[in-house]
Amino acid sequence: MNFNEIREVLMEKGLKVTPQRLAVLGAVIELGNHPSAENVIEFIKVNHPNIAVGTVYKTLETYVEQGIIKKVKSDRDIMRYDAVLDKHHHLHCIESDRIDDYYDDDLNKMIEEYFRKKEINNFKIKNIKLQIVGNFIN
Repeated sequence: MNFNEIREVLMEKGLKVTPQRLAVLGAVIELGNHPSAENVIEFIKVNHPNIAVGTVYKTLETYVEQGIIKKVKSDRDIMRYDAVLDKHHHLHCIESDRIDDYYDDDLNKMIEEYFRKKEINNFKIKNIKLQIVGNFIN
């Protein structure tokens, strides 16, 4: 996603387009590895040293609230951010703390069918996110 596309997303959500907002979303997208807020801050500081740390955190939360990005909690309880909104799951390596996207339509269908049959009382499922924890083998 380039800056024009980022600008369009912000405008579609009714958000003011600012250099800070462009930089934060651009960083999440460009880093592409489910970055933490700290990763985003480090990345931004290279070209935008005057963006406040609080602004980065507030902007990330605004993006989550607006459905522009999603939060992904690592196995070490570190909050990470994901700009991929397509339905997917995560492979989380406990050694490196790396998180990769995992796409599997058959798995999605199986999980959805299972919960459709289960009928959990007094609960409406909105989304199912599976985090598969293990180790990547080189």
